Amino acid sequence: MTALQHIAVIDIGKTNAKLALVDLPSLTEMAVITRPNMVQPGPPWPHYDVDGHWDFLLDALAQFHRDYGIDAISITTHGACVALLDDTGALAAPILDYEHTYPAKIVAAYDAIKPDFTQTGSPKLPGGLNVGAQLHWQCATDPTLKARTAQIVTYPQYWGHRLTGVAATDVTSIGCHTDLWNPHEGTFSDLPEKLGIRNKIAPVRQPNEILGQILPEIAEATGLAPDTLVCVGIHDSNASLYPHVISRDRPICVVSTGTWVIVMSMKNTDARDPIRLDPARDTLVNVNALAQAVPSARFMGGREYEVIQQDRRVDATAQDVMAVLNTQLMLLPSVEPGSGPFQGRQMQWLGDEPAVGSGQRSAALSFYLALMTGTSLRLVGGAGPTIVEGPFARNAEYIAMLKAVTTRPVYTSTAVTGTSMGAAMLFSKDHLLPKPVASKTDYDLNSLKAYADLWTRLACSV
Repeated sequence: MTALQHIAVIDIGKTNAKLALVDLPSLTEMAVITRPNMVQPGPPWPHYDVDGHWDFLLDALAQFHRDYGIDAISITTHGACVALLDDTGALAAPILDYEHTYPAKIVAAYDAIKPDFTQTGSPKLPGGLNVGAQLHWQCATDPTLKARTAQIVTYPQYWGHRLTGVAATDVTSIGCHTDLWNPHEGTFSDLPEKLGIRNKIAPVRQPNEILGQILPEIAEATGLAPDTLVCVGIHDSNASLYPHVISRDRPICVVSTGTWVIVMSMKNTDARDPIRLDPARDTLVNVNALAQAVPSARFMGGREYEVIQQDRRVDATAQDVMAVLNTQLMLLPSVEPGSGPFQGRQMQWLGDEPAVGSGQRSAALSFYLALMTGTSLRLVGGAGPTIVEGPFARNAEYIAMLKAVTTRPVYTSTAVTGTSMGAAMLFSKDHLLPKPVASKTDYDLNSLKAYADLWTRLACSV
C-alpha cells in the first residue's frame, strides 16, 4: 500500500459533528470544520440528524480533497449509540438520542435482565447511556422493530457502512458501557441472548482494521479515488487514548475532555490485582483499541461548563484567581447530577455566587472541573503522569488545580482535537504524537492544595 499522508477524520461528538484533515507524517491538523449536532424531536423518538450530517460530510470531504487531497478516511464518534439497519442497509428506525429517558415500568423491566457490573464493568446509567437499555426500550415501543432489523452496528461503523457498505462493530464502542460486552473475557455478555439480538450484532473488529473501500457513488460525489480506504473506526475517548496505548510506558492516566470528561487509567495489572470500581460513582470499564480492559470514570464536564458559563465565557485574571482562593469561593457538585462521582447531588455555591460573565465565576468553575476530574482519577486508582486532551488542556486554572489535587505531573496535548489525531493514527503506528507539554503554573500550589482539600471535605461530607 502506498504511504498515506492525508487522513480525513469523521468525528461525531455529542455537541458537534466535525471533519478534520490530519497530515499523518507530521500529525498536525490541516483543517477542521464543524456542524452542530442538533437532536431532532421525533417521531418516533428524539434522534440524531444523520442525513444532515451526511450531506455536511460529503461536502466537506469534497472540499478537503479539492484543497489538499485525501488518502484515507478514519471515523470516531461518541459512545452509547447504535444503528439498526434493515435488510437493504438503510436505517430500520432513526438513531435514538442516548439522553432520552424511559418510563419507570420499562426501566424496571430492563433492570431485571441487566447483567451484573462484575460481568460487564458497565454501571446502571440514566436514559440510554447503556445501549442495552436503548435496544430494550426501542423494541418494547415498536414491536415490529426487531424483525425489521437485519444488523446492528455501533456508531462509528454506521458512518463506515454508509461509506463502504460493510457492516461491523468495533471493540471500543461495543465495550463502552453498553451492557452487551464482557471486557474481562473479551466476548459478549449474557444480554444479547436475553434480548434476542445476538445474531443481529455485526462482527466485532479491531478499530485499526480496514473496513473497505469507498462505494462508487461516494467517489463520484466527493471526487475521492475509488480505492480510498476506510478503517473500522473507534469510540472517541479511546481515540484520545490510542496514541498513549501504543507509545507510553505505564502507569499513566489520560483525561479526554469534551461534552464528557473521561478519565482512563492504564496500570500494570495482573490477575492478582483485579479492577475494583464503584458503579455508584460513575466508574466503569472501557475497552481500548487493543481490546484491553481500562478502568475509567466520567462526568459531563463540558456540559457543566456550558451550564455555568451561559455562553459568556471570560478568562480569569490572576486577581480573579487570588480572590477565589482567598475567599474560598467554591462550586460544589453536581451541576449535572445524573452522572459523575456525586450522582444525585445538587450543585451549590459556597460563598456568594459570582456574576455570569465574571472572571471569578470562570476561575471557580475551572477549579470545580479539575476537582471533579481529580476525584474521578482517585476512584480509578490513577497513578503516574496525567495527560489532558481536548479543550480543557487549554484552561490554565483547570490544569493548575488538577496538578495540585493529584500531586502528580500533568501534561497537556498540543493537538486541537486529540480524538482526530488518535483516529488518524489507526492507519499507522509508525507516526507518534509529539510529547505532551509539561504544565507550568504561576499560582501557588500550596494555596491550590488547601482549596482542594476543603472542597474535597465538603463534597464528601454530605
